[in-house]
Amino acid sequence: MSVNAANDKLGWKAPEFNLLDISGKILSLNAITGVNGTVIAFICNHCPYVMSIAERLSKEAKELSKLSINTISIMSNDVLQYPDDSYENMKIFAKKYDFDFPYLYDETQEVATEYGAVCTPDIFAFNNKNLLCYRGRIDSGVMKSDNKEIDRELYNAMVKIKNEGMGPKKQFNSFGCSIKWK
Repeated sequence: MSVNAANDKLGWKAPEFNLLDISGKILSLNAITGVNGTVIAFICNHCPYVMSIAERLSKEAKELSKLSINTISIMSNDVLQYPDDSYENMKIFAKKYDFDFPYLYDETQEVATEYGAVCTPDIFAFNNKNLLCYRGRIDSGVMKSDNKEIDRELYNAMVKIKNEGMGPKKQFNSFGCSIKWK
């Protein structure tokens, strides 16, 4: 069964991939998964929703890495229509937001299609067996909000996944710009 056919359900296994990282290396999912789980965030450089969470994504990734949970980001947009999302600009974006995790280029858009990604950011969280346990937003913070009390939904979900093997029952959809398909 294609993962895309079940993209709104939990429990499916993360499809393997081999993608170009901003470091210039080709990385596979199996080589960069975390011991206690893996977060895969489909993002891009130009989307205002991604820009509003990029700093928090970087912070949460650092906190999750202390729990042996790895974060991976993937950019799948059509760079001809959206040159701000180019491979070179991915490097600049990652440096600006202090990403210390892989930022991968899905040039063919096959990985976004396999995962059923629909927007940027679109966040998928997998347990240590690479089974999807959470799909939702990074946190309760929203764009243009002065709310300082933000529920760390992704972080809390990953702690639960690490400890119990499953995510929370209540999950909020991520929202953002649509994936820019070719």
